[in-house]
Amino acid sequence: MNVLGIDPGVSETGWAVLESSPGAAVRLVASGLVKTYPREPLGERLRAIHGALAAVLQAHRPDAVAVEEMFFLKAAHSIRSTLQARGVILLAAAQARKPVSEYNPRTVKLALTGSGAAAKAQMQRVVQSSLGLPERLRPDDVADAAAIALCHLRAQRVKRFKILDRFGARG
Repeated sequence: MNVLGIDPGVSETGWAVLESSPGAAVRLVASGLVKTYPREPLGERLRAIHGALAAVLQAHRPDAVAVEEMFFLKAAHSIRSTLQARGVILLAAAQARKPVSEYNPRTVKLALTGSGAAAKAQMQRVVQSSLGLPERLRPDDVADAAAIALCHLRAQRVKRFKILDRFGARG
């Protein structure tokens, strides 16, 4: 299974494509950062994000897309812009007909470290170790995108577990 993890932002959107195969370690296929600039009109910034992620979806053809869910931000204008960036990200995924799963930051931290309050450095070490990378992914938005993709892969693995009912298992 290949999954595209996305850490949305209007100034910087991180993305990472991870590949998971039975019996093999999860591997980083590709990653990058879509950067836009405040001096550009918002519409152009959103077009650039959409276009870049549509190209990533076309090039890597992931089986699924995992996006960081909006949690909370301090500045109202930042919330609005990030929500608009998420909108064009979700549009690109829908146009590519890819299923989207959303994970809030606490869930990602919990899935990867066992603590929903894990520090950024701890998360980066887990991502580095899980992907067998010689150094941490940079910038932070790309590392966060890889963490979101890892969270999705782990969630999918848990969904595949079959739980036997003690009472139904009697012979």
